[in-house]
Formats: sequence, structure tokens, C-alpha cells
Amino acid sequence: MSEIATSSVKPPGGIRWSWDFGPAFSPADSACLLDLLRALRDLGTLGKAAAASGISYRNAWGLLRRCEETFGTSPVLKERGRGTQLSAFGEKLLALDLAARATLAETHAPWAQRLQEVLFPEQASAPERLRLAASHDLALADWIEHGRRISVDLFWRGSEEALAALVRGDCEIAGFHLPDAWPAEQATAWLGRWLKPRQYVCLPVMRRQHGLLTAPGNPLGIASLADVARLGLRLVNRQRGSGTRSMIDQLLAANRLDGRDIPGYAHEEFTHDAVAATIAGGHADVGFGIEAAAARYDLGFVPLLRDRYCLALPAGLAHSAAVAHLIRRFRGNTFRERLRAMAGYEMLDGDEPLPWERLAGG
Repeated sequence: MSEIATSSVKPPGGIRWSWDFGPAFSPADSACLLDLLRALRDLGTLGKAAAASGISYRNAWGLLRRCEETFGTSPVLKERGRGTQLSAFGEKLLALDLAARATLAETHAPWAQRLQEVLFPEQASAPERLRLAASHDLALADWIEHGRRISVDLFWRGSEEALAALVRGDCEIAGFHLPDAWPAEQATAWLGRWLKPRQYVCLPVMRRQHGLLTAPGNPLGIASLADVARLGLRLVNRQRGSGTRSMIDQLLAANRLDGRDIPGYAHEEFTHDAVAATIAGGHADVGFGIEAAAARYDLGFVPLLRDRYCLALPAGLAHSAAVAHLIRRFRGNTFRERLRAMAGYEMLDGDEPLPWERLAGG
């Protein structure tokens, strides 16, 4: 895999990486092949997929034939009456590409931001950069990766690790999430493990829908974690210390289930994207995550609960120029429109950070 700086992305300035499929494929050919497979999956016919990818039908078939000749298997299947569809090999290529993009996003985002500052000198007068350790979220990742003049260095951490990093002084802001179903006493006790009274404040950002991610169309009719255990399905879990893992374990306890009895409970991934990609690639039957991840990977989704995604920061930093700038960007139209375009999101109101004790109290 190689990384190529590019000035053709929107907004200008960023990092584009490409797969190295060997001497038979240039970086442009590799990217075109994946674009073609994505379009074929979404549009259903090779003619439409070729047009959407900006190549001729003849060139599309040539690219697919070259792939088959190089790797000994075709990324597509052509069946009478069903047209051209992705083969298992093609599906695995797309799943691998999507999983890699999700993993590399954390590494790329800070450097892409800094390249924009070089390309746009006016950025030098913007507020100082803030370090944000945050629980993984698709909308937040998309906004920071593609937004301009967002002075944040983002590091994905589980909710618990993010809050611990805040208290240690390893970051200025921590992103975490609280299940709506938690009573005030439970939320207060949980946040109180890290945040001292009157020393930290929190900004509610958005509400998200969580649930079970399944194969497209939920062919096994999964409705709960009890079904996962009963059917002996392969689970892909989230890492220990993440807020999502806490939700999974509490749902298991509520159903009187022991995670050790579920195949795949020890299989941990670090992002919602990685969980969805694992299921899309056929390496697990079910996972737990946000609805937006299921929609991105065309998976089935069973809603179970909602949460609030919030930012915690020192009270003394709440009215700094850097934080005020960040809050204005969060409450601006760009971020709001991104949330509207993604499944399972709802913007939360409030322009002022609140004492964390009030947030925990609902």
C-alpha cells in the first residue's frame, strides 16, 4: 500500500492512499478497480457502474479480466437473468478496502489538517490546536477529516481511556458517550471515576442509535443478543474500555448471558467501521454498533438503545478562544448537515458546556 499526497481532493489538501496490486495495475488502475466494484455493488449493472466510474464498458470488462488473469479468480459473477454481481472475492476486496480506510483515518487526519494549514496561511491566525482523545464516531471522523480550519488533533480511544487521558493532561478534550437508559445515579458514578466535581464541564454533541449489525437483510431474524447466544452465532466485539463494550456487557448481563459462551466474544475491534467491515467480509455474523456503520456497509440493523455523545474538558478551558471556535464549528450548518445525511443521528442543543454533574443528571 502506498500513500500519495494529492491536491485534487475537496477540500484542497489531504492524503490519498492507494493499494499496490502488483505490476499489472498502476495506482490509478487499482483505485479504478475498487471504484468499479463499489459502483457495481450499488447500481447492479456493469454498464451503470462503468459510467459512474468514468470509464467505458469495454475498459471496465478489460479491468475485470486483468484482475482475473492476475489473481486467478474473478471479482464478479455473471449469471443469466441476474446480470453482473460481485463474487465472494470481490466482496472481500471491498470489505478489506473499507476496513483499511477506517483504520488509516486516525493516522491521516492530523497530517491532512496540517497540510491544509500550510496551503492556507490564514490558518496561522486561528486558535491553537486542541488534542481530542475520543470514542470512535463516524460523523466526527468524517467532519474532522474533510473539514477546513478545524484546529484539532484527533486520537481514537475508548470512552474510559479518553477520560483517563483528559485527567492525566494527555489531551484537552475527551469524547465519550452515555447510554440514554442509564439513570442519573449510574451516569454520575461512572463519570465520577475520572472527573472531579466543579473541575470539568461537558458539551452534549449528538444522540446516536445503537443496535445489532447483521448480514444484509438480517436473514437469520436476529432480534437480540439472546438470539445470538441461542443460535451460536459468531460475534465481533469492541475492545475493553470502550463505551460500546460496556453497553454490550450490560446487555448480556440483562439477558443473563455470559459472553464467554458466545463464539467470537474475544474477537475485539477498535472502531464501528471495523466491526461493520468484519461482518461485511463474512468473518462474523453479528456485532454491536451505531446505525450509521450498518448503513455505510449495507448491513442489516436491529435498533436496541440510544446514547448521547459528549465532550469533556477542564472548566478553566471552557471559555478559551480555541474551545469557542470548536463549539461554533460543531453548531454550524456543515456539521449539522453531515448528521442529517447519516443514519441514526440527532443533533443535541446547547452552545455552552455544562458542569458534568448536570449532564449526568440528564
